[in-house]
Amino acid sequence: MRYQHVCLEAFVAHPPSEVVTSEEIEARLKPVYERLSLPEGRLELMTGIRKRRFYPPGTLPGKVSVETVKLALEQSGLDPAECRALIHGSVCRDQMEPATAAGVHSGAGLPQDSFVFDVSNACLGLLNGALIIADLIELGRIRAGIVVGTEVGRPLVEATIDKLVQDPSVTRKSIKMDFASLTIGSGSAAIVLCHESISKTGNRLLGGACLADTTFANLCEGGVDSNASGDSRPLMNTDSEALLHAGVSLAAKTWEQTKQELEWTNEDVTKTFTHQVGKAHRTLLLEKLGLSPALDFPTVEYMGNTGAAALPTAAALGISEGFTGPGDRIALLGIGSGLNSVMLGVDWKTTLK
Repeated sequence: MRYQHVCLEAFVAHPPSEVVTSEEIEARLKPVYERLSLPEGRLELMTGIRKRRFYPPGTLPGKVSVETVKLALEQSGLDPAECRALIHGSVCRDQMEPATAAGVHSGAGLPQDSFVFDVSNACLGLLNGALIIADLIELGRIRAGIVVGTEVGRPLVEATIDKLVQDPSVTRKSIKMDFASLTIGSGSAAIVLCHESISKTGNRLLGGACLADTTFANLCEGGVDSNASGDSRPLMNTDSEALLHAGVSLAAKTWEQTKQELEWTNEDVTKTFTHQVGKAHRTLLLEKLGLSPALDFPTVEYMGNTGAAALPTAAALGISEGFTGPGDRIALLGIGSGLNSVMLGVDWKTTLK
């Protein structure tokens, strides 16, 4: 997977303003903690997550994504008439039909002769969408496009809290399957890609690799089963320990293939942005890939796990804070339940403001 003419013109993050700490979540779980003799501070200790952010109750992801697309267009400086692909790539969508991308495309005022659709692939949706747009640019079908996504984590976290508090059969063992759900935050992010002929940055998307190991598809399963729960909010069951090790194993294989494709060694990498899951995941991932934590820009401590928006949010915040600069070779290290992994290399020429 190599690209000759594709530029990554902008990463944009548009997080919510409401902050919810891990202490606040544990306060709501106090009856469960007391019954199971769980120590206070366990959530932050196990994950490294001090806080996360939530949108107001009832927020639809598409509404926020419209705002994020407008921010992305403003930051990139591209003429909206050039953006002939709009992909919505988050886990959260407004409804089953039509595609959330349709409302976002209309709200953002993008051209009628556009590719407009949703891409859903757990925490990899935005990176998958970016690759689809990159392919369209490389093939000469379009000159620019945007992938956007908004994860609304509040319903999942609050439904999980209510489930644990109301279920007297919860044990120290069974609660582990719900623990990952308590790490979720909300966020919105977008990636703007364009042909090099209209790029204002020259930040080249070089290519990368994709791998899948679907034998582990059942390690993280989520959705809505209102018939069983009597609740329209989503729930998720996650074998966090097994997912950690299986995911990092797949990531290591993907990284080796990525380096081979790009003709890179680890020494060529000057910055990394990873999928933000938790402290243990980041530590083990970088260790297995042989990359220094000093090269990486973590956000999970104060954003939580924002699903498909996590990696592009980390990139957007890192870039805005001057973490990257001209001459950087950036590795985007994506992984999602399923299991799937996408890893990409970027030749960075400038610092976005």
